[in-house]
Amino acid sequence: MNVPNSLILIRGVNDVGSAVAHSLFTAGYAVVIHENPQPTVARRKMSFADAVFDGRAVLDGVEARLVDESSQIGKLLSAHQIIPVMIDKFDSLLQLLRLQILVDARMRKHSQPESQRGLAEFTIGLGPNFIAGETVDVAIETNWGDSLGMIIERGATNPLQGEPREIDGHARDRYVYAPVGGLFHTSLQIGDAVMENQEIARIGSAPILAPITGVLRGLTRDGVPVSLKTKIIEVDPRMENAQVSGIGERPARIAEGVLTAVQNWELNYLFIHSPFFS
Repeated sequence: MNVPNSLILIRGVNDVGSAVAHSLFTAGYAVVIHENPQPTVARRKMSFADAVFDGRAVLDGVEARLVDESSQIGKLLSAHQIIPVMIDKFDSLLQLLRLQILVDARMRKHSQPESQRGLAEFTIGLGPNFIAGETVDVAIETNWGDSLGMIIERGATNPLQGEPREIDGHARDRYVYAPVGGLFHTSLQIGDAVMENQEIARIGSAPILAPITGVLRGLTRDGVPVSLKTKIIEVDPRMENAQVSGIGERPARIAEGVLTAVQNWELNYLFIHSPFFS
């Protein structure tokens, strides 16, 4: 049972934010995603990121659609057929939506997130550097391990781990980070097979080479400006067994934690507002 007129805003259209939005939407919640106009998301086929560029994107049977007119939001949420994606200024969106729940899924691993508390009745932070009870009401663990997806009601999430999870003997070497800032240009597509040292893209005049042989799992959208050290490419070495689309295991487990946290908050909300509560 949902809190009457509840609305959940997800910050971030990356694979984790998209998995969270998908899970909550499928469970019946009214969900809106907020993102910047030109996201550098690499795992675009494992997220709703291309909705920002193409107007729509489908992830595991759920459609997200870019919404330019704020007047459409109410009707779209009531119909509950698509997830609206908005690129308005965040402060303006907060004033428009009157949301009850905010989930910060931007996964800004190397920066200290600003406090989200007070922006909604219930706030959830995903990833390193969030502190439950201080910067958010609850946090969700996002590091691989037994605690992945765990709800943290007091204290900080685990520090950022040093290396990504290994796939077929490859960990950090599966990724490419922007060696310079500038416009990212590529003629390749996610799912394309590449050979080690093959030119995949360029940033200005700087060639960007495949780090290993495999299949492109992550590839920032052509024409998007990127900053130095932005993650722009990921290669899956498993070739025909590579996963390049759909919700991944880690985002799915994080999304389960968010859904449980929301449901727990609802139960508490309904109890406190019950006429029998004293």
